[in-house]
Formats: sequence, C-alpha cells, structure tokens
Amino acid sequence: MSLQLQPQVSLKPFNSFGVDVRAQLFAEAHNDADVREALAYATAHDMPLLVIGGGSNLLLTADIPALVLRMATRGIRVISDDGSRVVIEAEAGEPWHPFVQHTLAQGFSGLENLSLIPGTVGAAPMQNIGAYGVEIKDVFAGLTALDRQTGELRDFTLEECNFAYRDSLFKQQPGRWLILRVRFTLNRVAQLHLEYGPVRQRLTEQGIEHPTPTDVSRAICSIRSEKLPDPAVLGNAGSFFKNPLVSAAIVAQIKAQHPDVVAYAQPDGQMKLAAGWLIERAGWKGFREADAGVHKLQALVLVNYGTATGLQLFDLAQRIQKDIAERFNVDLEMEPNRY
Repeated sequence: MSLQLQPQVSLKPFNSFGVDVRAQLFAEAHNDADVREALAYATAHDMPLLVIGGGSNLLLTADIPALVLRMATRGIRVISDDGSRVVIEAEAGEPWHPFVQHTLAQGFSGLENLSLIPGTVGAAPMQNIGAYGVEIKDVFAGLTALDRQTGELRDFTLEECNFAYRDSLFKQQPGRWLILRVRFTLNRVAQLHLEYGPVRQRLTEQGIEHPTPTDVSRAICSIRSEKLPDPAVLGNAGSFFKNPLVSAAIVAQIKAQHPDVVAYAQPDGQMKLAAGWLIERAGWKGFREADAGVHKLQALVLVNYGTATGLQLFDLAQRIQKDIAERFNVDLEMEPNRY
C-alpha cells in the first residue's frame, strides 16, 4: 500500500477556521491510485471516508471517526486550443487561486473574477463557486469523478452537473461522487465582466481605462482583501451564509420597514437578498463571544479569534439564523459543511 495512513491527526492545519479536532485516520491522495486505496481501506474496515480539499468550506464540530482523505493531487494541462478558445484541465488538489493565476499568466481569460477564492479546484464545482458576476458554470467544460458506489470513472457535462446558486449534483448527492479533475473553457481574447459590484470603480480608481484580465484579477484581489480576513491570520470560511432567495412579497414586507434593503431580481421571479445586509441590520456585525465572532468589517463572515470550537461557531450561526428569521421572516442557510 502506497497510501500513508496516520492515526489521530489534528485537522487544525487542514480547515480554514483553524478548529482543532482529530481524525481517527488521515491520509493524502497524490494520484488516482491513492484515492482507490483509501476507498478500499475504508470499505474493508467498515469506516466512513471523508474527503476534503483546502478545508475552506468545513465547520468541524467534533473529532471525526473516519478516514479523512485530503486531496493533494497536482497537475495542469491544456486539452485543446483552437487559437481563440482553450480547454484546460486541473487536478482536484490544485489550490484554486494559484490555478487562476496560472491561467492568466498563460494569457487565458475567464477565471479572473474568481480570484482569491480559497479552496481547491475539485471543490469549486461542488459549490458552483461564484463572485463578481461569474460562476463556475459559466466557464465549465466538464469534469471526471469517481463513483464511490461502483468504483467507475464518469465524465460529466455542464448539463449533467445540475449547477444552481451555490449548488450542484455533487452537493445534492453527498458522499457518492469524488471529483478527480475539472476542465474549463477559457478565452485568448478577453471577455471581461466588470459590471458587478465595485470592480469597474476600483479599476477607475487605479487609473486603468482599458483593463486586461490580470488587471481585473488584481482589482478583485484588492477588493476581497479589504472585505474578507485572511484565514492564515484570522480563522474563517469566507461567506458563512448563502444570500437567500425569497418571494417579492417578502422583500416588500422588509422594504416597508427598511427602504434601503438590498435585493436583486432573479430570472424566475424570486428575489435574492444580501445576507450580509440582513445580519448587519440585525446588529451582529462585530459581535464577539469568547473567541467566536462576526467579522467587524463583513457581517457575512464568522471568525475564530483563536481558540473557538466548532460547536461555539455553530451555536453562534444558529443564533444568527433564529434572529434573522424572527426579524425578517427569512431563513438563512449555512454554506460550510458541518461535521
């Protein structure tokens, strides 16, 4: 067996909240064979298998009685190139932001708006990560996943992934599909998305009239760095709650009391509320109890100031959910997966 199994390993370095819980067994997968060995071992020993990437979408509330497999596979390759469009494939363990920077360095555009998002390539389709007007589904060319039930490999098309807001087939069927590598369609001629949020304003402030994809990436990195704390400095999982989708009637009710409510019309007639606005308006921004708190600059981010446990963070999240439901008749959904 080439897979290196380690007992009772602290997962503190492997989750962006920096919560200190232990895995019963821990291993890293560096290739497909390691993944299959981990699956075989877990099956033979009747042990659950928890697969993690960068740990930026985890809330660990207790020790994990399982084999925790961290995807550490690496590799980036161009699959096709017709001179204007490129299909590029990356292994699941590739860190997301360095991958984005690699594509920009090669002259490929399409991922610049997704700069500085934590996590790995393999986790990106699960959440259909998105930022500043671009989602994974907009640049997706396919992926290869291992069916944990049959051991077979399957290639997925865009339509088969059932992408939705922060959702996908892989999130809807937890524990079945293990994403091995992902493919993206990128452009040699930039098609920039500058209208969402303060992107264009930031470029103007920087004196950039004709931005390149790299300029856009740098502007977004600047914006995100101001809004979101660095997990290496202050434990967090980025945006902790999804922006809720509600009816126009709910928005009208809120607007009657709060005319400045932030809401965006959706194609299906629903409205997307800004969860951060709701939480800030409810007075939670900057709240701290022991080492669990809400970031002082961004109400959407829960933070670990040092020694908070996963349960303390989870309790805080539940209290926020309850308060928002009572104040605004809106249910907030947590983004991180709780274990």
